Amino acid sequence: MFELSKDGLEFVNKEMKRYETKRSAIIPCLFKIQEENGGWVSPESILYLAKIMDVPESWVHEVSSFYTMFNQEPVGRFHVQVCCNISCAMNGGRELADHLVKSLNIGEEGMSPEGRYTVTRVECLGSCGTAPMMQVNDDYHENLTPDKAVKILRELE
Repeated sequence: MFELSKDGLEFVNKEMKRYETKRSAIIPCLFKIQEENGGWVSPESILYLAKIMDVPESWVHEVSSFYTMFNQEPVGRFHVQVCCNISCAMNGGRELADHLVKSLNIGEEGMSPEGRYTVTRVECLGSCGTAPMMQVNDDYHENLTPDKAVKILRELE
């Protein structure tokens, strides 16, 4: 059964006091849930958060399923998000995503067999001037070529 750490619970309580309504604190609390749940928001963790926030489970589920930054399934140790919106698409973003999927031996939106990588195509990551780009966990990598992107990923520890 999923439970937040002591620090995680303190964070949720602090966020609920920070906003005028509990509902407004759902997004930052979901980030904490995702951080402490191995990089994704499970149905069990949604139920847990709803109980400690004393809000309907449907409210938490709606937010977690609407925003793409909340992963609905487990992700690899390195979550590679490739921007495929207009600027990146025009500069090879879609081809970059295809190349990574093939080079890392993973299926579309899937995880590598050893659980090291998950590649996800995403909408705009706000780095249009340096397209194409990818976000690996919290870090941006810009002005990529397919070979440069694979090299970056292979060098991650």
